[in-house]
Amino acid sequence: MSSFSPSRRAILAGSALAGMAATLPAGASAQTTGLLAPTPPMGWNSWNSFATTITEDQSLEVATIMAQKLLPSGYDIFTVDIQWYEPEAKSYAYNAEPVPTMDDHGRLLPAPNRFPSSANGKGFKPLADKVHAMGLRFGVHLMRGIPRLAVKKNVPIVGTSVRAADIADTSSTCPWNPDMYGVDMSKPGAQAYYDSVFKLFASWGVDFVKMDDMSRPYDAHMAEIEAAHLAIQNSGRPMLLSLSPGETPVARGEHVRRFAQMWRISDDFWDEWKLLDDQFTRFENWNAWRQPGAWPDGDMLPLGRLALGDRDTKFTPDEQQTLMSLWSIVRSPLIMGGDLRHLDQATLDLLTNPEVLAVNQNSKDNGPHFLADGTRVWTARAGDNNHLYVALFNTTGDRKTVSFALKYAGANGRYKVRDLWKRADIGTAEGKVQAEIPAHGSVLYRLSAA
Repeated sequence: MSSFSPSRRAILAGSALAGMAATLPAGASAQTTGLLAPTPPMGWNSWNSFATTITEDQSLEVATIMAQKLLPSGYDIFTVDIQWYEPEAKSYAYNAEPVPTMDDHGRLLPAPNRFPSSANGKGFKPLADKVHAMGLRFGVHLMRGIPRLAVKKNVPIVGTSVRAADIADTSSTCPWNPDMYGVDMSKPGAQAYYDSVFKLFASWGVDFVKMDDMSRPYDAHMAEIEAAHLAIQNSGRPMLLSLSPGETPVARGEHVRRFAQMWRISDDFWDEWKLLDDQFTRFENWNAWRQPGAWPDGDMLPLGRLALGDRDTKFTPDEQQTLMSLWSIVRSPLIMGGDLRHLDQATLDLLTNPEVLAVNQNSKDNGPHFLADGTRVWTARAGDNNHLYVALFNTTGDRKTVSFALKYAGANGRYKVRDLWKRADIGTAEGKVQAEIPAHGSVLYRLSAA
């Protein structure tokens, strides 16, 4: 492979809509296919940077930056993560005896001291309206179950003669969050409760729900997963359902892709190399279950400023590129987690490289190749079949040469090679592609017939 001076090229599919159109069959659209997520969802989530504490003012500040800097590249889902209903939320820890804001039917409401526009029963609608006006979609986090406070007060369930204590399963609790009891879906009124929650979300204009404490243990929560799916259908508003946390059992792949658009393949993912290294195997295990409308989720991207502003990501620049290369070639959802108020140019470039995003949004036949210890290789085809994508990863702690024989991808002949991160043509290859890659580093190539 010959070297050369990098050259710039025109931006290809810069928006999620462009990538979506390229992925769907000829003459089809997202509406005609009926898929809520025909391509991997892209967006921003508050957890990595704000923990439980985000406010309305902070939400609007971040959403404004998102609309300006990330939306043109397709990042369009703005999500307020956990405990937006908790007036006393302070950090990544949870109050042992929370007093969440809720209505008279046990449905959580935004805490008005943090979200002033939600007062007088308005909920998230005023904030969602402003987010929508920016061209973004609005998402919220939701814990599985019914608030423990609702059970304590034994409030009535909307449209039924039953009360909260009648449907609560007080033996089903989240091991790390004290807010909710599970819902016993065998009880009359249980589905009506979930229906009431999602109808409230629909009235606010919610587009995306990250539902937590769902995927582990999966079988124990399966009925509530199905209940949430049905409640969205009954709400009258399309909403993407994202299940969290993992590790979702691969053996339940058929079930989870029927009832959710995204599901976590691991526990919370943070900026540590071991956690990133572990994701390779998980994505390999989930590869057979990915399809348009159903996406195994590697979790948010812990890039930029994190952890209530205390620090920047611990990933090295090479590890950051590996993260984005892997999430792109496996077509994981791309949900930025860093504080956009401190978005630097290097992180922005990493998130918005149009040629890399094209792999995430518009590729097919994605799959791993198992060749050598310390080496990971994935290939995929472009949506138009005219290009082969090759991602080479060095997962060792030392620089090494990684080589891939093109015959393993069914490719023969001579190819022009383009480095998607450099956005530059780097020569030709025949028989194999090869690169010297730094520790924990990667390359992402696009090959086309020479």
